[in-house]
Amino acid sequence: MSDIKTHAFEILDCTIRDGGYLNNWDFDRKVVKELCRNLSRTGVDIIEIGFRNKPKAGTGLWYSVPEDVINDLFKDVSGIKVSLMVDCDKCDLSLIPQSKHSFVNMYRVACHKDKILEAIDICRKIKKRGYEVSIQLMGIVGYTEEDFSFIKKPISESSIDYLYFADSYGSLFPRDIERYIEKLKPLNKKIGFHAHNSLQLAFANTLEALNCGVDIVDGTVCGMGRGSGNLPMEVLIIYLEKTLSRKKYNSMPVLDLIDRYFIDLKNKLKWGYSLPYMLSGIFEVHPSYAKQLIDYHEYNVDDMVKVFEVVKGLAPVGFKKDIMDKIISSGFVSSFGKSENPDHDTEDNLRIQPPLYRNRHEGKDFLILANGPSLKEHKKEIDEFIEKYNPVVMGANYLGGLFKPHYHAFSNKKRFINYVEHVDVDSKLLISGSFEDDFIKDYTNMEYESIAHFSGTSDNFRIEDGVINSNCRTVSILLTAVAIVMGAKRIFIAGMDGYKSKEHFLSKNVHFYKESEEADNFKLLIEKHNWNEKLLSQINSFLIENNKEGLHIITPSSHSYFYSSIYNWIKQYDKV
Repeated sequence: MSDIKTHAFEILDCTIRDGGYLNNWDFDRKVVKELCRNLSRTGVDIIEIGFRNKPKAGTGLWYSVPEDVINDLFKDVSGIKVSLMVDCDKCDLSLIPQSKHSFVNMYRVACHKDKILEAIDICRKIKKRGYEVSIQLMGIVGYTEEDFSFIKKPISESSIDYLYFADSYGSLFPRDIERYIEKLKPLNKKIGFHAHNSLQLAFANTLEALNCGVDIVDGTVCGMGRGSGNLPMEVLIIYLEKTLSRKKYNSMPVLDLIDRYFIDLKNKLKWGYSLPYMLSGIFEVHPSYAKQLIDYHEYNVDDMVKVFEVVKGLAPVGFKKDIMDKIISSGFVSSFGKSENPDHDTEDNLRIQPPLYRNRHEGKDFLILANGPSLKEHKKEIDEFIEKYNPVVMGANYLGGLFKPHYHAFSNKKRFINYVEHVDVDSKLLISGSFEDDFIKDYTNMEYESIAHFSGTSDNFRIEDGVINSNCRTVSILLTAVAIVMGAKRIFIAGMDGYKSKEHFLSKNVHFYKESEEADNFKLLIEKHNWNEKLLSQINSFLIENNKEGLHIITPSSHSYFYSSIYNWIKQYDKV
């Protein structure tokens, strides 16, 4: 083992490149200029100011940084080398000039293990143009002995200058570092290490890598980066400043950057350690799986663990969105859940347990209260509707004391935890059958009935023996199906505003109240809207096929096909 105090090494800052995953590479040019100038005085050797990928619509300047921008940045900044990264499968060599025409000194080519040979070839072509080149082995924790054997000869014989191994998932412990370095040393390249902070070990792992003799390590200002972020550059610089006798390092310029820019950026973009990212690190899966679960705002830690176990078992290379989509749409993390083996939660099991509430209110009108802003905006009219039609009222999640429904339902564990204490004592609790009894009793002493539903793999809505088979991602949709099972004559819905509207696009406020778990990803909201629309259509068809009226959403809704104004219903009642 070497010693950090006795061997020379370099430091590379990749704040703009890795931090760009958080803001779509849309940094202010002034901030980047200040970053370059300040880091040049810290002892950092190389700054990576973004990607040189093929331009992509909707991405910021630093995703494919033009030469003229680099020229402007570094015409009056010296003392630091410049690097750019290219993704192996997004590289356009025509964008890379001869090095004599550029301030750029090095290109790093990022690749997963299935693209090593392509990455080596890209490095060879860039090297010919006069640059230093590096390969970034992403997701090193997924490399097998066979993978290391496979890359040994082509990398050894290549002209690359640096060979990085990246702890992309933040899964490594300090004890793992030396093992990877020993595997890469025989390839006779300078070795680099890129840390992520999922387990809060980026600093410890980087120190271990330096002690093991790596030639270069990465960091970012304030640890800015994807998932839990990277090694905080300021921590490394301060450590080296305090412990090394050679006075190369100066922490003040990077602290100045944090004070002036990065505290605000972090408050806005919210990167850093979190439970989901910690779990993705433990399970050695890409942090984007955790990010997607966070964006859904529907899953608790038990669900996340189940998802990560499945993903780890599949051993994908990098992030594969189709895997996540398949897991979510299958209902795997919202299955009926009373069996120890979810594979045994078959429809056959459920058929023998028809719900006791079947046909309990046969022939009655039902009113479902969803949680959109219109529920509060039209409270007066909804009260009048209830008074006139005397429906069975079913609400869900948080009702803010606006109404006292006959039934109050939950199908999302986080919302159950947050709001069950607000359920009116005279309301009957209806809880998704996917909730375990012990879990429910941890949060309430109220009596409850389980909703007999199966979130199966089928996209088609159906009810058999009172058991609902449909992947309802919104409890209000599920309640329309429960109303059918209870024998509803007609089903009215209030507060189901939908997510596809100008107001939601502008305000992102999808409930009549502000919810901390509220999804802030508009793309996911639209996906949810379309899913709900499909289910509403299926339930509507089911009603009509069974000689009932279709659904009536009586407050303004972007599910416009089903909208039937509450004013007309009140007026119609008065005429009778």
